Amino acid sequence: MRARARINRKKALAVAIILLLLAIFTILLLINRSSDQQAARPEVPEASTEPEAPPIITEEFTIPAGKTITELLAPAGFSASRVIEIREATMKVYDLARIPAGQKLRLLRQGESYTAFQLDLDPERYLEVDLTKSPPSASIKSHPVTRQLVLVEGIIKDSLIAAVNQAGEQDLLALMMAEIFGWVIDFYVDLRQDDSFRLLVEKKYINGQFSGYGPILAARFVNKNQVFEAYRYTFPDSGKADYFEAGGGSLRKEFLKSPLRYARITSRFSSSRLHPIRKIYRPHYGIDYAAPIGTPVQATADGVVTFAGWNGAAGRMVRIRHKNAYETMYLHLKSLAAGIKTGARVEGGQVIGYVGSSGESTGPHLDYRLLYHGKYVNPLSWKFQPAEPLPPRYQPDFEQKVRVLQMLLLFPATYF
Repeated sequence: MRARARINRKKALAVAIILLLLAIFTILLLINRSSDQQAARPEVPEASTEPEAPPIITEEFTIPAGKTITELLAPAGFSASRVIEIREATMKVYDLARIPAGQKLRLLRQGESYTAFQLDLDPERYLEVDLTKSPPSASIKSHPVTRQLVLVEGIIKDSLIAAVNQAGEQDLLALMMAEIFGWVIDFYVDLRQDDSFRLLVEKKYINGQFSGYGPILAARFVNKNQVFEAYRYTFPDSGKADYFEAGGGSLRKEFLKSPLRYARITSRFSSSRLHPIRKIYRPHYGIDYAAPIGTPVQATADGVVTFAGWNGAAGRMVRIRHKNAYETMYLHLKSLAAGIKTGARVEGGQVIGYVGSSGESTGPHLDYRLLYHGKYVNPLSWKFQPAEPLPPRYQPDFEQKVRVLQMLLLFPATYF
């Protein structure tokens, strides 16, 4: 009996211990679950006592002609001393004395304070002045530009510009094309009805709006049933670009075909012409190009200016000495381009002056003359030598790029 009682006591003690352990385990489990719930419960941030920053408001307007930066900023409450600070801050990157009329000026305001202003310099770049700093800081920034390669083609019925407009493009594209082929085609003398063109050009967009043209990468022009092709190549070592034929030959000749991109010939090279003012017959050793006053005049080849100024009946003129015993003369100019003076070096295609009617002239035009070994020759019929071809070391890279451009240019339906 005593042994059985001891066994019962032991069993009771074991059960009590087990029950105690179960109770402790249950309590710990409940505590842990409560902690997990507390941890999982999202923190509720305390209500902020700071007011929200006011939104940035942009005030934009177009700059009128003749306004100074002081006059533009005064209505917005900028003091003269503040404007001086701004001008001093911008001097290293842009001179605010040269504010371009017609461009956009944006003032950025937050609450009662102006934080910045932005001045458009061209379609792609703008000047930004940070007004939150003391003194203000200025920098030139660029709008994000999207580029798209497009195919443009047309047929000449009236003029190159009209054909480009008919294709839905701007006049500038015609001028770009004329500049490329200007060494081999005179776009007034040589152009014929039903001539055609096809080109690949980059178009640039800012905020979805067309902002301008990038370079023409390839072009094909059929003039009087003769095919001219041009492919742009950027030299990897210098970064400079030029246009070449598919085989690497240069489109450039010793001289441009014309000193003007567009003009109407009113008088040709002649050994006997009735002088429009003196009313006597005398030789006319140049080509008269009628064009509006102010039309840019280009040097037709690289050279050195030997005369720039007034020369009696010739009016304001420029004379340039070129290599291989050539000289050119540009008569009746309205004015000379900046930097054009005796001794100045010029490049073919560089603007040297502007069409006028100075000297003995009946109206706005350019009298263009060409001399070879000191004798006048006819610029329209003279045969010029081509420039140097693409150097052989660039030929493999050039040919690879041309193959791609030819596929895009000659088989556009596959890609566009």
